[in-house]
Amino acid sequence: MKEKLQLKEIPRIKTISRKDFVEKYVKTQQPVVIERLIEDWPAYNKWTLDYIKKVAGEKEVPLYDNRPISSKYKFNEPHLRMKMGEYIDLLRSEPTKYRIFLYHLLKEVPSLQKDFQYPKIGLRFLKQLPMLFFGGEISKVFMHYDIDFANILHFHFEGKKECILFPPSQSKYLYKVPHALIAREDINFKEPDFNKFPALKKAEGFITHLTHGETLYMPEGYWHQMTYLTPGFSMSLRAIPRSAANLSKAVYNVAFMRYFDNYMRKWRGQKWIDYKNAQAVKTTHKRNQIKI
Repeated sequence: MKEKLQLKEIPRIKTISRKDFVEKYVKTQQPVVIERLIEDWPAYNKWTLDYIKKVAGEKEVPLYDNRPISSKYKFNEPHLRMKMGEYIDLLRSEPTKYRIFLYHLLKEVPSLQKDFQYPKIGLRFLKQLPMLFFGGEISKVFMHYDIDFANILHFHFEGKKECILFPPSQSKYLYKVPHALIAREDINFKEPDFNKFPALKKAEGFITHLTHGETLYMPEGYWHQMTYLTPGFSMSLRAIPRSAANLSKAVYNVAFMRYFDNYMRKWRGQKWIDYKNAQAVKTTHKRNQIKI
């Protein structure tokens, strides 16, 4: 029997008061799934892939697949473009690795802005329009944490989505790539190769499966990998970090780290990416006193 990661189920609750949410989850920085938080949103009953196709089918959208980061593409440069209606037809017809990442659909289709509200749950949300994420069966988002260390409410619509999370305290086991926000992209977090990546044995994380209308709270700086088990889409609302340390890390990431990495990628090309991947292994094994 193959060894697996140490993952425990994320706690689930039906509803929760603002006070309890802040005390039990935000202050303790613990993830939770809230099953009935958005039942009063128009989006809860309206937002399906068919509805999105109806209101946004002619919009051209950027698509990404699971190919590793390379010097060929700029940061967040899409791999393909397609009309939303054609993309949804693709999702319906067959498994696909193509997904939509950080897309301002609510800006493109303003009528959708009437379908949600900012939950009064004790978070100071950033009020720019939220971004949407779409994926087909088998598509996934690599293991990463967010550049701004935000507290995130992640709402899922249609289908089923698997979410694997690790708290920041587990970074030392996850083969973090330097000058980036990702783990080594060749790690299969469903069936990890512990011979190649032995430090993963020590990592302790969380797992859950989201269905339509459920909300996942991801605390500041949490690592997360999302896998679409069926076609579906999600929306995230973000709140600024409460921790001064995390806020300073966010400023560093936004103001310096990403520009430095882009410069080095432009200057050294694939050699820079290969160097970072090698350093991820070297640093992780040194930190955990692992010899291979």
